[in-house]
Amino acid sequence: MAEARDIDIAEYVRAAGLKLTPQRLAIVRELVHDPTHPTAQELYERLLPAMPSMSFATVYNTLDALASRGLCSVRAMSPGPSRFDPNMIPHDHAVCDECGMVRDVEPRAPARKAQIEAKKIAAGFVVRSVEQVYRGLCSDCAAKNRTRAFSSLSAAMSAL
Repeated sequence: MAEARDIDIAEYVRAAGLKLTPQRLAIVRELVHDPTHPTAQELYERLLPAMPSMSFATVYNTLDALASRGLCSVRAMSPGPSRFDPNMIPHDHAVCDECGMVRDVEPRAPARKAQIEAKKIAAGFVVRSVEQVYRGLCSDCAAKNRTRAFSSLSAAMSAL
């Protein structure tokens, strides 16, 4: 199975019109196996220990080439750097307001219906894609907030 995965990843790199290099293969492998929509910086920092001679420019340029050929999309989901999403099947996103975590969510409304609604809202607008973004707290941040709230409440009660 791992060999088939590596062949798929090599085809992904070739489809972007890029020369196969160990760095590019590693970047694409990391991107396609990461459900968090990583930033270029996150990928760079993860891969740097195994590839200390790789530059940030290599990571960014590889991601840019993939995006410009429609093999991944660039997402600005929250304040901060752009995130890269290898899932090109229409889908929605859940974004944590606290830590910025991004996860794919299956779309609830049929895309065709959403496109028709978008055309009604903005006459003459040509819809490329439709997605919803769910914003809130991921389970980890929600648990931290509950703990903080409980600690604050306990401290306030103790002060009485």
